Amino acid sequence: MIPKIFNIALLTAVLAVPVSAFALESDRKQPIQIEADQGSLDQANQVTTFSGNVIIKQGTLHINAGSVRVSRNSKGEQTISADGRPVRFGQTLDGGKGTVNGQANKVEYASATNIVKLIGNAKVQRGGDSAEGAAITYNTRTEVYTVNGSKAAGMSGNRRVTVVIQPSAK
Repeated sequence: MIPKIFNIALLTAVLAVPVSAFALESDRKQPIQIEADQGSLDQANQVTTFSGNVIIKQGTLHINAGSVRVSRNSKGEQTISADGRPVRFGQTLDGGKGTVNGQANKVEYASATNIVKLIGNAKVQRGGDSAEGAAITYNTRTEVYTVNGSKAAGMSGNRRVTVVIQPSAK
């Protein structure tokens, strides 16, 4: 049985990807399926870890990562960290609006701040629209996201931000 801490944290973080407001509502009611080479639960420290070709599915949502770590502190605040080089994710959107896909070397989420961070070669694509940079930060509370190039993200290299927005069809 998957511990409750993991279910709550995973759902919160994964569905908080920048287009979560448009993700299929029915996905949230689906069971979470996790496959990995190894999984462990440290009940005393409230930490769950999966490693080795981690595949997470819930309805149309899918995540592939090398490892996923979920922890909860004494205040009930949860943090999730997924590593992969890259971590890949995707989900079908409501209203026939297609799918969203993304990737980054690392994905982090903290429930205390409602911040999702895609770090290292970050990319989010929805239809023909896309945002790429060294890092993408999304505040699930304010629904504001920031795309940073290497220098703004405090990383080495000269990667700049690239955003492609398709014209609206009328």
